[in-house]
Amino acid sequence: MNTNSTWDLLVLSKSVLTMEPEAAPIEKGAVAIADGRIVEIGPASDLLEKAPTCEVLDAGNCLVMPGLVNTHSHLAMSLLRGLADDLPLKAWLEDHIWPAERQYMDRETVALGTRLAVAEQLLGGITTTADMYFFADTVCEVLAEAGMRGVIAESLIDSSTPRCATPEEMIAKQRNLCEGWRNHPLITPSIAAHAPYSVCAANLVKEAELAEEFSVPLQIHLSETRWEVETSIEHKGASPVAYLEGLGFLSEQVVAAHCVHVDRNDIEILAENGVGVSHNPVSNLKLASGVAPVLAMLEAGVRLGLGTDGAASNNTLDLLRDLQITALLHKSISGDPTTMPAATVLSAATSGGAEILGLGGKVGMLKPGMEADIACFSLNHAHTTPIYDPSSHMVFAARAADVRHVVVRGKVIVRDRKLMTMDLDEIRTRSTEAARRIQSG
Repeated sequence: MNTNSTWDLLVLSKSVLTMEPEAAPIEKGAVAIADGRIVEIGPASDLLEKAPTCEVLDAGNCLVMPGLVNTHSHLAMSLLRGLADDLPLKAWLEDHIWPAERQYMDRETVALGTRLAVAEQLLGGITTTADMYFFADTVCEVLAEAGMRGVIAESLIDSSTPRCATPEEMIAKQRNLCEGWRNHPLITPSIAAHAPYSVCAANLVKEAELAEEFSVPLQIHLSETRWEVETSIEHKGASPVAYLEGLGFLSEQVVAAHCVHVDRNDIEILAENGVGVSHNPVSNLKLASGVAPVLAMLEAGVRLGLGTDGAASNNTLDLLRDLQITALLHKSISGDPTTMPAATVLSAATSGGAEILGLGGKVGMLKPGMEADIACFSLNHAHTTPIYDPSSHMVFAARAADVRHVVVRGKVIVRDRKLMTMDLDEIRTRSTEAARRIQSG
């Protein structure tokens, strides 16, 4: 048993929701932390007796739970928030987003957009984020400096990007990323291929081989639109999912974003290969791409996480809001209010997300031995009173603005809604200036 001399931080709260399966909330609970890891969870009175001299973070009337896990995003696109709305995906990308990226997304701009996204996510209780974009080494540096956990990739596409002129150059950058960041305590390097329609078969195979070599996650957009599926069937004779299986691309390392237009055969392929699916309901709704058949996926045993996508197609990185939309959307579509219960949705945004990003057993639950990534949600509001079921409360009542404290790997990153490692005022000022340049472009 740990003693007070080995604890660094003790988090006190009204209630602790560990997200361990079948575990009841711990009322007037506490979480003890040492060396970045959880060492004990229990009644606050008991733990205070054991560690009266360590630092105490008194979360007061808060619900303490694992930090949220965002399984799909393009962080620097926060600077393109609202640039092009009310458009279908193909026109949105080709006529607006890609031209803006080519003109404005250099290393400095990516760093700024990433800082803005990190600030937004931390203040919304997200402690782990996935990212597939450009200048990934810079993205890693920003997250590491801020103290946020990330699964970060340099995204491969067969055409040039703001950083690389050729796919070969991009693949070399991906290798350098994996070699340079594979032992970092907060950063997990990752491989990312943009999509089956934008990356050729040979390069998709190279991506899968590189991910296997370094044992890192492999991110890809998959079956996002009807156009993508119809084009794949017409030109390749198979759905995007079946096409990737034929290439040997699919595995438990794959994080497939969207999977909106997948049929029963596709779902079986995803389940059989252990693919993790990142459900991005708000982005899919806003671009009118459709609604992923999440209930069928869960029934087939597909592993599920939740993602915001980038702020250019979601307009916020508020994963807590997306939790509520996920639950309501699938209840409505199924006509069954018992489907997608709150506990299932909340698990997808915590332990489920951690699992598909290769971080299962490390984050996503509050459990001794796991890393101390914690979000504290204030209950001192009219809309958070009363509280009967913490899972239901978090999905249907809580808001991102309720976040009071955030701890990542045992370090307090947000205290009383103030970012401890970032200057939000400066980030907002510089982001507004960058947006003026982009708009006048």
